[in-house]
Amino acid sequence: MLFMSNSNKMFFLFTLFFSTLISISSNSWFGCWIGLEINLLSFIPLMTTPNNLLNSEASLKYFLTQSIASINFLFAILLSLFLMKNFYFNNFFSIIFNSTMFMKMGSIPFHFWFPNVMEGLSWFNCFILMTWQKITPMILLSYYMNLNYMYIVMIFNVMIGAIGSFNQSSLRKLMAFSSINNLGWMISAMAISENLWLIYFIFYMIFSIIICFMFYIINIFFINQLFFFNMNFLIKISIMINFLSMGGLPPFLGFFPKWLVINYLLNNNFFIISLIFVLSSLILLFVYIRIIYSSLMFFSFKLKWFKIFIKNNFLISIYFFNFISLLGMIISTIFF
Repeated sequence: MLFMSNSNKMFFLFTLFFSTLISISSNSWFGCWIGLEINLLSFIPLMTTPNNLLNSEASLKYFLTQSIASINFLFAILLSLFLMKNFYFNNFFSIIFNSTMFMKMGSIPFHFWFPNVMEGLSWFNCFILMTWQKITPMILLSYYMNLNYMYIVMIFNVMIGAIGSFNQSSLRKLMAFSSINNLGWMISAMAISENLWLIYFIFYMIFSIIICFMFYIINIFFINQLFFFNMNFLIKISIMINFLSMGGLPPFLGFFPKWLVINYLLNNNFFIISLIFVLSSLILLFVYIRIIYSSLMFFSFKLKWFKIFIKNNFLISIYFFNFISLLGMIISTIFF
C-alpha cells in the first residue's frame, strides 16, 4: 500500500500530486489539459503490478476512458477557440466541457468504467481514484458550468449510486457506487459554492481513507469476509461508525456536510432535488446497515483457522481513527 520502499512509485505519486496543482493553478485551458495528461500518465504506473491480470485490465480500461475524455476536452477547447474567438457562454460547448469532466471523474452518464476499474485496484489506489482524481475535474467543472445539465446529472448520480450498491458482494464495487452517490452531492455543493465543495470533499476524503485503511489492514475485499473473520470487535465497531458516517446518519460527523448542502437547497426552493438526495442517502444507509448487522451478528461464530495478527502501530492508528469518529459525533451533536 505504502510506496516508501519503492522509489519509482514514490516518483509517480509526487507527479500525480503536482499534476493536479498544475491543472488547478493554470491560467489557460491548454495548461489544464497538460496537467490532466500528466495526471493520467502518473496514475497508470501506480495501478499496475506485475503478474496481476486484474490490475492490468483495470489500468487499460482507465487509460482508454481517460484518453477519450482528454481528446474530447482538447477538441472542445480548439473548436470553441476557432468558432467563438473568446469564451462566452454557449450551451453546446458548456455541455461538451461538462461531459468531459464527468467522464474524467466517473460520473453519470459516463460511470460504467468506474466500478470495473475499482474492482482491479488495491485499497490505496482505490482511495486515490475515489478522492484525489476527482479534484482536477471538479475545479475545471466550476470554471464553465451548465447548471441545468448539472442538476440532471447530480440527481441521476445520487439515484444510481444508491441503487447500484444493492446486491454487491465486492466491497470495492460498493465503495465505487458510494463514490458515485457522493459525487452527486459534491456536484451540487460545487454548484452552490467552491467553499462548500471543499468542506464536503475534505470530510469525504477523511471517511474514505479510514475505511480503505481498515480494509487494507484486515486484507478483505468481499462482504462475506466481514462475516467470518475472527477480527477484533473494536475494528467492527469502527467500520460501523465510519460506514454510518459516510451514509450521512445524524449525529455522526458525515451528516454535517450533507446538512449544509440540504440546508442551502431548501433555502433556494430546490425541494424535489433535496428530497431525492435524502431518499438516496436512506437507501445507502440501508445497504450499509445490512452489511454491518450481518458482520456484528456473526461475531460469535469464530473459526479457529482464521486468525488475523495486526501489527501494533496499525492498531494504534485504528484507535486514533476511532477517536476521531467518536469526537466528531460529540462535536456534531453539540452543533445540531
